[in-house]
Amino acid sequence: MERIRQIQKLIFYFCRDENALSAAKKTGLTYATVSKYFQKFRYLSAEYCETQYEQFRSGESQYEEYVYLEKSKRTKKEAIFDSHNFLTFAYGDRVYNILMPSLNMYKHQFLADNLEDLYYKEFSKFMRTSKIIKVSERYNTITRFWNFFESFIIPYKGVSNEFFPYYLKEAEFKFNFSYAIREKIITTLYFHPSNGTDI
Repeated sequence: MERIRQIQKLIFYFCRDENALSAAKKTGLTYATVSKYFQKFRYLSAEYCETQYEQFRSGESQYEEYVYLEKSKRTKKEAIFDSHNFLTFAYGDRVYNILMPSLNMYKHQFLADNLEDLYYKEFSKFMRTSKIIKVSERYNTITRFWNFFESFIIPYKGVSNEFFPYYLKEAEFKFNFSYAIREKIITTLYFHPSNGTDI
């Protein structure tokens, strides 16, 4: 029972945007243990977002392309290949994101051909256009999610390509649902996975 209560506490902290270090201090668990559980919760939230998308994908939607690059890297030409490009679809007040292939696979070819300056100029132009979209009057569900994502990802101070898709899905999950609903979903998926589709 004590273990179940600890997991319930961790779900509570995860769903209320506490980081793993803070949750570890509050529960008395190790940071490594809390991080392991938080990553499991990210997997569950990603899976749930996918099942939700299957329900809404046949309906009408709008989408926009977004390019994310850590602020500390935005002035470094070679860092453009570390950017994450994704499509955000809006279904009413909810969003769904599809991560596009990484540009990193082209890095060595571009650098070998001395094309990084040309690509950097095009990328910078795209980023300026993207910022114009974000601050324009088109403040819709998609742009609200982008602003939410930018704030959400900052505390992590860099996420590896391997885990970025899960953090993107975590942001999507938390944007789409309130604290209480998040907690209900993760609790059900963790303890009663067979009931996940009924949430």
